[in-house]
Amino acid sequence: MSHTAHHHRRSPADAAHGIILSFPVALFSTALASDVAYLNTSEIQWTNFASWAIAGALVFGGLVAAWALVDWLLKLRRPGSRGRLAYFATLAVMWVLGLVNAFHHARDAWSSVGTAGAGLSVATTLLALVAGWMFFSRSLRWDAVR
Repeated sequence: MSHTAHHHRRSPADAAHGIILSFPVALFSTALASDVAYLNTSEIQWTNFASWAIAGALVFGGLVAAWALVDWLLKLRRPGSRGRLAYFATLAVMWVLGLVNAFHHARDAWSSVGTAGAGLSVATTLLALVAGWMFFSRSLRWDAVR
């Protein structure tokens, strides 16, 4: 297939979706960086930063997951439905693990990070990055298969 066959003109809705998606990518990554900083310094403020970042990531992650769910449901019978479902599932797992991570980080500072908190931050960051790759990758652009 030629390069032009994969080209897809993005709509304003795609642009808005991408902007909303950028928040969980950035904020879950910020939480992970804050966890690493806490593990290296034992400075309690880093756990606060991580908690705030996770809360923000959950707000925007919930919005983008809801958008992906509606998009999948509205286009169930169109080509690319499985790709849309995989994208939504990735966002849903990211959000659920993010919620578990928020509860974990809500514990007292000395036990809020550790292996479990840092591991959840790694998982949510990776899932956010995978979702971003799925959304922006030309090879997985389900709308290109009209």
